[in-house]
Amino acid sequence: MLTALLAPKKYRTAKPLVEEIDTSTVSEEEGEDDDGEFNWEIEQFPYEEVSECALKLQCHYGFGDLRSGVFQRLQDEFSDVIDIKDPDFTPAAERRQKRLAAELTKFDPDHYLADFFEDEAIEQVLKYNPWWTDTYSKMMALLGKSQEQEDHAALVSFSEEEKYQLRKFVNKSYLLDKRVHCQVYYSLIDILLAYCYETRVTEGERNVESAWNIRKLSPTLCWFETWTNVHEILVSFGRRVLCYPLYRHFKLVLKAYRDTIEILQLGKSAVLKCLLDIHKIFQESEPAYILNDLYISDYCVWIQKAKSKKLAALAEALKEVSLTKAQLGLELEELEAAALLVQEEEAALTAAHSTSRPQTPPSGSEAGALEEPDSTLPSETDDSGSEQEELKGGEPETVNSFRGPFLEESSVLHINDGVCKKLVLQRSDASQGKPLVSAWAPGGSQPLIE
Repeated sequence: MLTALLAPKKYRTAKPLVEEIDTSTVSEEEGEDDDGEFNWEIEQFPYEEVSECALKLQCHYGFGDLRSGVFQRLQDEFSDVIDIKDPDFTPAAERRQKRLAAELTKFDPDHYLADFFEDEAIEQVLKYNPWWTDTYSKMMALLGKSQEQEDHAALVSFSEEEKYQLRKFVNKSYLLDKRVHCQVYYSLIDILLAYCYETRVTEGERNVESAWNIRKLSPTLCWFETWTNVHEILVSFGRRVLCYPLYRHFKLVLKAYRDTIEILQLGKSAVLKCLLDIHKIFQESEPAYILNDLYISDYCVWIQKAKSKKLAALAEALKEVSLTKAQLGLELEELEAAALLVQEEEAALTAAHSTSRPQTPPSGSEAGALEEPDSTLPSETDDSGSEQEELKGGEPETVNSFRGPFLEESSVLHINDGVCKKLVLQRSDASQGKPLVSAWAPGGSQPLIE
């Protein structure tokens, strides 16, 4: 009887209900922890160097705010993973102030306006349909026929690799009060928003920047932020989308918001599938794997026991929230209005410049064709290609007419020393007024007065 009472069962039940571990695992741990005092002393060494006052000021983070003191020893190693410095001694209010200041410093108006006006790549990304889009469409089709909630879980399937991931997790139970429980759900929204953005911009093809995108867009992961309502989560996510990644467009914020609603409405199976993908991405990234230990692994275990009704209520609460550009606090509407005004002014200046250009003067041939001929000087208006009469043997011939459009007579009178003569002018030299040949009139030279 005494042996049965002293068996490992009693020791296991005496532990705080934080983890639920199989009997075989417990026996192995107890066999190795015979000299547990030595191990506990090793774990306590770093904390002995901190004063009691500092220990009271230590801040908590991680899933359900269950972790503290992790970065005291690993700050140099994981400084690239998180944006906050000294998270163990930075209160939540100070974290938020520093985060908002860092976002304002990082925001680049030129980058935002470039993506706003040149949005061909953005539109291409928005057309992509991730895996949950088709699944959501099937669910809505089933809802039209049946109201059973059990059919929704069957729509989401897990690969063999994902099943292997699930088998590696340790079964745990989490003791969370009401306030922390709400924060866990809120942080889940924040993580899913970042994941939806990453999946859409990469069109499901992971790359070396995937881990950076997810943790950078989620204040929960890079600032250990805590939340009190859904709207501030959307505002924070929208600000970070417009400050950090490659594609910075407000349409991507709204699209990730709608994607997150669809995932939550699909149920905890869809949420778990997304969390497993995030876990894999972080596990393959050298510095980001610490975030699996702090958040994602616990989320993968916890979501399996979460109630579907609460996830559905969370999706409805998220659906009721709206987000505008003015709420982001980055003066986006003013920037867009100023940029559009500049474009209009440039267009007006271009149009004015094109209308005020001096007209090029016409060429000599065009000017001669447009110039009105003088009826008194037919030699100046006749075309050079018209026919002319030749004078042979000193016997003059009268040129009756030219084929020009304006003249009928080609001869003019010339008085010299009281003698009347006729001059025949060459039309090609009309512009110069030079006579080709002069001859007496057919009647010969006669005095004007007899």
